[in-house]
Amino acid sequence: MEAMSEESVQSVNVENAIDLTTEKDGGVLKEIKKEGVGEDGPISGDEVVVHYVGTLLSGEKFDSSRDRNDKFKFTLGKGSVIKAWDIGVATMKRGEVCNLTCKPEYAYGETGSPPKIPPNATLVFEVELFDWHGEDVSENKDGGILKSIIEEANEKSYSTPNAGASVEVHITGKYEDRVFDDRDVEFCLEEGESQNIIEGIEVALRKFKKGEKSLLRIKSPYAFGVSGKAEWNIPPNADVIYTVHLTNFEKAKESWQMDEKEKLEQSEFVKTKGTNCFKGENYTKAIYWYKKITTYLSNEDNFKDEMAESRRGLLLAAHLNIAMCHLKLNENAEAIKECNDALDLDEKNVKALFRRGQGHMNLWSYEEARKDFQNVLKFDAENKAAKKQLALCQQKVKKEKEKERHMYAGMFTKFAERDAKHQTEGKEHEENGIKTEEQGVDSDVKASNDTGETA
Repeated sequence: MEAMSEESVQSVNVENAIDLTTEKDGGVLKEIKKEGVGEDGPISGDEVVVHYVGTLLSGEKFDSSRDRNDKFKFTLGKGSVIKAWDIGVATMKRGEVCNLTCKPEYAYGETGSPPKIPPNATLVFEVELFDWHGEDVSENKDGGILKSIIEEANEKSYSTPNAGASVEVHITGKYEDRVFDDRDVEFCLEEGESQNIIEGIEVALRKFKKGEKSLLRIKSPYAFGVSGKAEWNIPPNADVIYTVHLTNFEKAKESWQMDEKEKLEQSEFVKTKGTNCFKGENYTKAIYWYKKITTYLSNEDNFKDEMAESRRGLLLAAHLNIAMCHLKLNENAEAIKECNDALDLDEKNVKALFRRGQGHMNLWSYEEARKDFQNVLKFDAENKAAKKQLALCQQKVKKEKEKERHMYAGMFTKFAERDAKHQTEGKEHEENGIKTEEQGVDSDVKASNDTGETA
């Protein structure tokens, strides 16, 4: 769309303008120049994309994204732009073009914005809204969980739920405008699956404040995935929308707030969670749970006697289980690292040695793998799996050595052939040189005889 003329931008039809301020003080007047489409509009927390042309009441243009041919993006309702924009753009629809006339107290106030905007200036902006989307709260920032605030928190607090926090929420889930889930529910973060709470909600709730109500647009991987949800008539690979209201929450204790007994109890709990994920072949999630054990118990010297043994056993199990998960995911270097950590706790641990050997095998480090399997048999002579892997490993080592021997033999043959060729060429060159010299002597003698001269 072409930018409007400066005359049209500065001209405001007061009769057609709408006062958008809650005080109705005329501080932000909106005149629609082109109607938008759809019923939805951006809400607080959304990133919006606009073009704008800004002028003084005199018609003098002081800024224009159109002149730069560069659409402007900002987060709505967070004070990143002048107050009039947060108010005005929130009322727009997709594709809408409007004029916003902004009094100084809703713009740059008494100071202005030198040198282009003088103090106490009323400004006129032509704004066109192109698009918007919620804040990306997914951990990988892949656009899988977009959050738009409907109602701000009712308390001035920066506190948000942490992992394990007890939360009380009301959720309303929609798929293609059909409500499939509408209820109050209380659960602990990271344990919502038992209450049919999808991952996208659990991840997003860590960004909520008490009393906040937000709209979540959740992609399939963070919702019901490839399986869907038959009982709610959700097909595979379906994106869903949830409205979530966090009515209350209580933070879980952080590791540093726990005593030794609590850390051991929590470690047992997350170990069970990890094992359940492992059995369900969700190895990435299993790693997440097992690593919590290392968070609780690593770098702790206050455990005594039986509690110290329990700590060591849990840490050892955590490293071994994490290693197994990494092997399942073909993340062999990571598996080897975890096995090393396990062997720091127990240098004769056959599971750690065996799994490290598997990691080395998968990385084609057959000599290192052979050493590990040999050490397994050193401590467990009847270990059938280690015997089998050692035999396979020795075959691989033998094959590698044969390959190297053939390669080097081929190289030596080539070098020998090259040297022989050089020797032959040298001998031929030498013989040709002698023959040429003899021919030269004969010619000289003949020439001497022809001229009657003697040598």
